[in-house]
Amino acid sequence: MTQEKNNRFQRSLFTEDHEAVRDSFRRFLTKEIVPYYEQWERDGIMPHEVYEKVGAQGYMCMPIPSEYGGMGIDDFRYSAVFTEECYALGLGSFAMSIGLVNDVALPYFMESATPEQMRRWFPGMAAGKLVTAIAMTEPGTGSDLAGVVTTARLDGDHYVVNGSKTFITNGINADLVITVVKTDPGNRHGGISLLVIERGMPGFERGRNLDKLGCHGQDTAELFFNDVRVPVNNLLGTEGKGFLHLVHNLPQERLGIAQGAVASAQAALGWTLDYVKQRKAFGRLIGTFQHSRMVLAEMRTEVEIAQVFVDRCLELHLKRELSAEQAAMAKWWTTELLGRVTDRCVQLHGGYGYMTEYPVARAYADARITRIFGGTNEIMKEIIGKAEGLSQ
Repeated sequence: MTQEKNNRFQRSLFTEDHEAVRDSFRRFLTKEIVPYYEQWERDGIMPHEVYEKVGAQGYMCMPIPSEYGGMGIDDFRYSAVFTEECYALGLGSFAMSIGLVNDVALPYFMESATPEQMRRWFPGMAAGKLVTAIAMTEPGTGSDLAGVVTTARLDGDHYVVNGSKTFITNGINADLVITVVKTDPGNRHGGISLLVIERGMPGFERGRNLDKLGCHGQDTAELFFNDVRVPVNNLLGTEGKGFLHLVHNLPQERLGIAQGAVASAQAALGWTLDYVKQRKAFGRLIGTFQHSRMVLAEMRTEVEIAQVFVDRCLELHLKRELSAEQAAMAKWWTTELLGRVTDRCVQLHGGYGYMTEYPVARAYADARITRIFGGTNEIMKEIIGKAEGLSQ
């Protein structure tokens, strides 16, 4: 892999500080995550205390101000570093679990939490003691956020929440769940609000830890709300403005998915290059066959192109200039690419590529969900098309 890495385009995104964190994070992963990862994959969940180990190193919720226990560093390049190192070591489920906290849920708190909410929640979040999740999807609604039917009725100084959610990442481990609810059921977009529902609130129940095709080490659950009384001061942001909060934060989520897709594709390609340089068939190394070289050349080229585009999107995001349609382009293109790359890499591994003891097999299974979550790729194309003035 050394020569292959040296032949990549030089990236100018990262400073010495980023690379120093990269090195320390890789050492942390190698010591604290890699030895236990396969067991978590078999268990279908990683222990809650793993988040605390990550937090103890300062890698949880870095943008949280130092007075609340965070690093006070709001730089999405660190998230890219974490993502790349996780996928390089084949830790897809771990990357998604931590990324959900750092890159998906945290921005809602950073932008909308009141000073009282910050004091109450931020120290635990930075320490990894309060794991977060965001509950959007319902059994009857997927990408149609305005179609949610979970309701929150105001009753004095509490909201009474009724409904259910499904496919919720970190649903079992989560202590704080940003829950998309309808505070005005008659209003599709303007009736959406965000409530933080906490572990232990009466009427808040968790269903199954769902058995998935991939991402086995990441808990994904059903959540049920039966007359859950949520204090008014758990409202995140402004009542009725939840849809605007969601739309504002989705580009970063989709950029994060794109970063993970490219990193996973890079890793799968690297494992496959190593494999074809060692495995023989018909008395020759697999990598010396013309077909193998062509397939690897195609993958290498496409992955490099994707990396350049995603890096450019990250540069725009750092300047707060990344548009919704650019994030949608990155998300759908890179996740489709990841599907193609992992499929071809499995094929080049032959029968061994179908064995889950090989990381390429797990990467293949993990890749499929990326075309669905964060908004399906069909929705991404709709966003791009409408940005071109092609709406009905």
